[in-house]
Amino acid sequence: MTRREVADARRVVVKVGSSSLTTAAGGIDPERVRTLVDTLAQAHGRGAEIVLVSSGAIAAGLAPLALKKRPRDLAKQQAAASVGQGILVHRYTDEFARHGLVTGQVLLTLDDVTRRGHYRNAQRTFVTLLELGVVPIVNENDTVATSEIRFGDNDRLAALVAHLVHADLLVLLSDVDGLYDGPPSEGATLIEEVRSDADLLEVTVGKAGTAGVGTGGMQTKLEAARIATAAGVTVVLTDAAHAAAALAGDQVGTLFHATGRRKPTRLLWLEHATAGKGTIVLDAGAVRALVERRASLLPAGITGVTGTFVDGDPVDLVAPDGTVIARGLVNYDATELPALMGRSTRELAAELGSSYEREVVHRDDLTLLAAR
Repeated sequence: MTRREVADARRVVVKVGSSSLTTAAGGIDPERVRTLVDTLAQAHGRGAEIVLVSSGAIAAGLAPLALKKRPRDLAKQQAAASVGQGILVHRYTDEFARHGLVTGQVLLTLDDVTRRGHYRNAQRTFVTLLELGVVPIVNENDTVATSEIRFGDNDRLAALVAHLVHADLLVLLSDVDGLYDGPPSEGATLIEEVRSDADLLEVTVGKAGTAGVGTGGMQTKLEAARIATAAGVTVVLTDAAHAAAALAGDQVGTLFHATGRRKPTRLLWLEHATAGKGTIVLDAGAVRALVERRASLLPAGITGVTGTFVDGDPVDLVAPDGTVIARGLVNYDATELPALMGRSTRELAAELGSSYEREVVHRDDLTLLAAR
């Protein structure tokens, strides 16, 4: 997708971070919200369907709870999100109403984009909202998410939502006007286009958020761009001040070209937004089966198990030399696998019952990592 084609994108996901919505004191800035909404309403008026992924719930909840900065512990973060989410959405609702647009709140957890039933329900909800001309306002459901089942930041959430709604374009609004090859304050150069990871070899980025109100940094935005582009979605990264120009296809920020085709969302999540909760060591034959034949992992090909995990958790699959070749959703608990290693599923079914004839990791729940 070229810059000119960006302006013609029919379905657009826009992600805005807390730092682009807040005042110096950390509260929601009404003028920043209004300016953003005016920009999105203008794009909507040109015929684009808009999905807004907005941070800011925790930031909006700080002042009402007399908190001076973003709390560190999860319980207080969830309390601030609970108070602030309503404030934030009310602000968006009022601002979009000035343009005659209706908004709908969509709060997501990881289960909503990784479990098949939840995913389909979420997808149907988005499709219906967009068909009705509604602007979905999306955020992670911070009030119920735990540290173990979180997107980690709204950049990744936005990339997965872009895939879920079949977006043409993802616009990531940051507090800097694009991707630089080093710290912008040190005279770094803006990278106008990224066509592959090879264009990022000389890039040095930070990881910290801004002003104590956000969770993401440039590293998370790069990872979000990788997720989206790998799924066939073009990405533009710029700051909120250039949002209108970015949506109009002007030469602002950094354009990340799509590099792949659509794939199941849970595989994008596995590859880009998780860490293995344990390790399964494979023999050489199992490695060949997974890599060359895209086969499922069976107990016969396992030589070792480490870590603590349960059925459904992501685990790393490791070659004999220690190289992590894949990540997958495991169908057994860690405590069960040692007794199954090296044995055929037919043998296990005969001895332990038909439920033990299943794969350790099914090929549909496995993504290869060696090429990353």
